[in-house]
Amino acid sequence: MSQSGATVNQECVTAYNDLKLNKKYKYVIFKLSDDNKEIVVESTSEDGPEYDDFREKLLNAQSKTKTGALSKGPRYAVYDVQYDLASGEGTRNKITFIAWSPDDAGILAKMVYASSKEALKRALPGLAAEVQANDSDDIEWSSLVKTVSKGTAAV
Repeated sequence: MSQSGATVNQECVTAYNDLKLNKKYKYVIFKLSDDNKEIVVESTSEDGPEYDDFREKLLNAQSKTKTGALSKGPRYAVYDVQYDLASGEGTRNKITFIAWSPDDAGILAKMVYASSKEALKRALPGLAAEVQANDSDDIEWSSLVKTVSKGTAAV
């Protein structure tokens, strides 16, 4: 359980294992349920396998406010980032945890997501990198690869 009291749905672990072990997915996007009590799977790469699809889903994510209105919303995601090394020594894959919390999202949503993040990360063993993304530039492919590869990728 997280500091916010949210629990991780078993479906999250299953989807992550399908990404990590079975290579069934390229990415999995997670969200908090509308009552903020559980972290659940929102979508996977089955719904759109390209990075642009993934990025659009994060940019268009919405959460309900206390009043029930919809506004921009944070999300968690796991992406299997594959890149070529600039040295020409081959290709690398790093399973990357992305905490998407847009600057213009509601304060309550950002607080609940921030306090629930560790519970999800603990349930997903083997994450190689973590990225905190707050605006669209943070989730540009080149920016993501540069961060994950620590500058060793040929972008």
